[in-house]
Formats: sequence, structure tokens, C-alpha cells
Amino acid sequence: MGVPRRAAAGVKRDRDKGRPASTPHRNAPPARAGVAVRTPAFDKKKKAPAVAKAAAAPPPRSKKVMPAPPPATWRADYSIITQLRAARDAPVDSVGCERLADKNASRCDFEWQCLVSAMLSSQTKDQANAEAMASLAEHGNTIANVAASSVEALDKLIIKVGFHTTKAKNLREAANMCIRDHGGQVPRTLEGLLSLPGVGPKMAHLVMLAAFNQQEGICVDTHVHRIANALGWIETKTAEQTRIALESWLPRRHWPDVNVMLVGLGQQQQQMPRTLIKHCLATRSPVDALRLVERIGLNLRVPPGRWPELEEAARKRPKIRRLLLPESSS
Repeated sequence: MGVPRRAAAGVKRDRDKGRPASTPHRNAPPARAGVAVRTPAFDKKKKAPAVAKAAAAPPPRSKKVMPAPPPATWRADYSIITQLRAARDAPVDSVGCERLADKNASRCDFEWQCLVSAMLSSQTKDQANAEAMASLAEHGNTIANVAASSVEALDKLIIKVGFHTTKAKNLREAANMCIRDHGGQVPRTLEGLLSLPGVGPKMAHLVMLAAFNQQEGICVDTHVHRIANALGWIETKTAEQTRIALESWLPRRHWPDVNVMLVGLGQQQQQMPRTLIKHCLATRSPVDALRLVERIGLNLRVPPGRWPELEEAARKRPKIRRLLLPESSS
């Protein structure tokens, strides 16, 4: 007896590709004689499940900052910044978060304290961070001790930093994760650090350098992001975009220092502008230095008596005097 025409369809050749048609789907029911097998793969009338369509859709692509050539002015700008920061007298130079870990502690405790200091530094002045780290040191700033402490107790110790309650919860959870997932130590990779609560790219890169002496990338905070954009080195909207853009053209030899250089410059601009003015006047080209700090937002045209050193320099140097003229007159 011949095979029914409908059943024979299962063994006919593919007209388009010249090869036997595919075998029945693995989840299809057993074939019965004289009955055609209909499977999801060959049922043209039946639509594919919505779940399958969703799975097949490509994941959304994250926006990336396209690498750009080095800006024409960056070398001259960086030379001036190096002169302005030669004294290393900004808060970051003495109480920056990478300087607050106890160098006499065990290696494990030192690495943990580098992480804690970085976690506390967000939205916080270095001076307040230093006070919080001192309080934690008296309490016992180790992984085991922090993991065993209550969130309330930690919150009181770090109350002077920004968002202290959230950071207290993150510190305790990070300590427990170090114990549970990393053998009681701070993770030594960017991926491991980023898995900890409250740790973003800025903190992770900072910890990699401070705790493990590994330069995986540039640490970018609000000062670096703001100043790099103000100087026209980059054009970005977020700190992470700034990191990617800077790493695309800044020579790697400058990566370890660019954070401290720009953070210190930003701190001096905001917290100690008179000192920054004095540094400008002491550079090889005071006019260029003054123009640079003006580009990052320092207003040089202020009421008389605020910066007597600048007024004295303007009386002696015509170029500085012209620089300080009202913009409508210059």
C-alpha cells in the first residue's frame, strides 16, 4: 500500500535548498501512520509564541562615547595645571580618600580601609571623610568588625559624610559579601568591586590603584568631569562618559596623576581661591594661568580688597591689568 500523500510530505526534498526537509521537532508527538505531523517549526499558520520573539530580540545597546583626537590645548593646559599643583596643598593631598587607610595595618585590613574610604567619599568633602574614617578606626575598621556591627552603630560613626545612612547599610553588606563570597578579603578585580553595594566605576578604579597598585582606568569624580569639560578637552554628560573619553586619548603615563591634579585644582578653586590666585602669579606665565582658572569658573573680576596680591600684580603688569578689565572694555 502506498504512503498517503500528506504523510509523504515529511520526506519530500526541500525545493529551495535541494536537501531533505528537517526532522520533526523534538517535542512533537509520535507520528501515526497516515497522519501528517504538524510542529511549530513547520506550521506556517500558527504564530510563534511571544516569549520566543522576545528572546530572539537583540539586547538594547548602551550608548558609547566615540574616541576623539587629543584636544589641541591639553598639553599646554596640563603644563600650567602641573605648576599650579606643585605645592600639593589641596585637601586631597593630605586627606584624600586614598590616603586614609592605615599603612601599618595588615594587608587585608589596609585593602578594606581603602575600599571603605572610597565608599564614603561620594558626595562628601575629604575633610568630612577623614573624620568618619578616624571614628571607624577607633571602632575597629576591619571586615569582620564591620560585618558584626549594626547599621545603626555604623551610621553614628560616619554621620558627617553625605548619605550616611545608605552608606552604613552598604558598608555592612559589603563586609558580609567579602566574607561570604571572597574569602574574607576585598575582591581584587573591577568586576568583583563593582558587585559590591554602593561601588561604582569611580570607586572601583580608585580602589584598584590605592589598594592593589593596579591602574585599570582613570578615576573620574565631579571635579575631573567638570574641569575636563570646562577646558574643552571633552564634551560629555556623565562621569563615566568622561572616563571613557579621557582614556581614549590621554597618555597612560598621566592616568595615575590626572585625578589628584584636577581634584586638587577644583578644591582650590572652590575652597581656597586666594591660594590658587597666588599660585597663578608664581607660574612661568601668570597671564596664561589666570586665563586657565577663569576658564574653569573662577571669577577674577571681584570687588577691590578681596585678592590684594592680584591687585598688586595688576598695578605692575599691564597684561594682567588688561585681563582684569570688565569684559565689555577688554
